[in-house]
Amino acid sequence: MANPNLVNVTNINGKSFGNVLTTSNAIIIANGSSSGNVLKINNIVVTNVDGAAAADVTIEYNTSAAGTGTPYRIASTISVPADASLIVTDKTTSFYLEENTSLKGFASAAGDLEVLVSYEVLS
Repeated sequence: MANPNLVNVTNINGKSFGNVLTTSNAIIIANGSSSGNVLKINNIVVTNVDGAAAADVTIEYNTSAAGTGTPYRIASTISVPADASLIVTDKTTSFYLEENTSLKGFASAAGDLEVLVSYEVLS
């Protein structure tokens, strides 16, 4: 199924998803190849919950929902200070995840960084 025509969207559902980043590059959000949806990514916030040490974050757009496609980095090894947050993208820089694409991410220290993604599912 193709991505829905945004002019003819019948549903827009707001969603948020949070997760702890590890040192393995893992899928944060995926839009399946036959979902019939477009995901509008409104903001990505990464927070360092370690009280003493900075940690680096990498967030990427991937051309496969399975995360096996070509990665395009949105943020690449950006240092997030201890007890601080990084706004990777916000509503002024929103973008779409079409069918069969995903967001992936990882941290330089497992468990130190948490990611929160706010998005809309358009169908």
